[in-house]
Amino acid sequence: MSQEVVPPPTAVPTVDVDRSDPDYRSWLKEAVRRVQADNNRSADTHLLSFPLPERWGIDLYLKDESTHPTGSLKHRLARSLFLYGLCNGWIRLGRPVIEASSGSTAVSEAYFAKLIGVPFIAVMPRTTSPEKTRLIEFHGGRCHLVDDPRTVYEVSAALAAESGGHYMDQFTYAERATDWRGNNNIAESVYDQMRRERFPEPAWIVATAGTGGTSATIARYVRYMQYDTRVCVPDPENSCFFDGWVRGDPHVSSDSGSRIEGIGRPRMEPSFVPAAIDRMMKVPDAASVAAARALETALGRKAGGSTGTGLWSALKIVAEMVAEGRTGSVVTLICDPGDRYLDKYYSDAWLAEQNLDIRPYAQAIETFLATGDWPG
Repeated sequence: MSQEVVPPPTAVPTVDVDRSDPDYRSWLKEAVRRVQADNNRSADTHLLSFPLPERWGIDLYLKDESTHPTGSLKHRLARSLFLYGLCNGWIRLGRPVIEASSGSTAVSEAYFAKLIGVPFIAVMPRTTSPEKTRLIEFHGGRCHLVDDPRTVYEVSAALAAESGGHYMDQFTYAERATDWRGNNNIAESVYDQMRRERFPEPAWIVATAGTGGTSATIARYVRYMQYDTRVCVPDPENSCFFDGWVRGDPHVSSDSGSRIEGIGRPRMEPSFVPAAIDRMMKVPDAASVAAARALETALGRKAGGSTGTGLWSALKIVAEMVAEGRTGSVVTLICDPGDRYLDKYYSDAWLAEQNLDIRPYAQAIETFLATGDWPG
């Protein structure tokens, strides 16, 4: 399994391509067609119902983004980023695409890079799950692992400069590459799938944040369509989004990386739009893992830790609605499958190594679902 890879000089042209050149324009048209065709032949993801007591008058749904071709919510983002980069003239034949990632975005971007025939390099923390590394390589990408998660940005930019490639920079461009007004984004899809439910307009949508692009897309769409839905963003330990949102400080940072892969960041990312968010929660990592395991009990499927973070917060919101006697619906996301984390969130040995005790949180969920009482 390759780890630290610098693109070979032979793969890099010595001069920039002429963007008016017929060969370049022909390749560009074909690349855009292939990316759009992937979207056209992909079915929408399912909206699953989480079982709650009927007497509560509340419905909880999880949009299952793990069913995308590359297995995660990031498939949508990668498609948008590639179209954005191609149409801006940034992605070029023969030049590598480089991305800073905690894994899932890199898996999806490796897929699209292979689809259009360009090299791909993922810059990731060395703690990234081996299964994600395997999937990146399966799709033809290569991995450059770093010891300090905070350096992924600088290393990615340096590799792009050295190779003449394009640093995709999902953490800057996620919120602008996606058309938040519609065009089959995740928010539009949720509302379309909710049309025949008894509470078609959710009281809350819960979306965890890695880049912040998904929460920005959903929040903007809610305002654009004049819905009354509120948007909540849960944040795991070792992430600065919550503190930055509370303090209104875009410069807040964290000294260590998130244990919940795919979400939580050591800095306030440019794609995170705090003013669009109605509420944030700080969620203990042990609660995230307990909720992910509770999902398997309820729906028979494993999901990643970020799904657990969102589900814990969604259940807390449901508990508040129960306590206040309100009815309605709540929506959150299944971000990626749990088989990528069997050696982490589904491993008792890993939990012990991390000093995480999920038992109080698992009991809290079980008690809540049986009685409606949320732990104080």
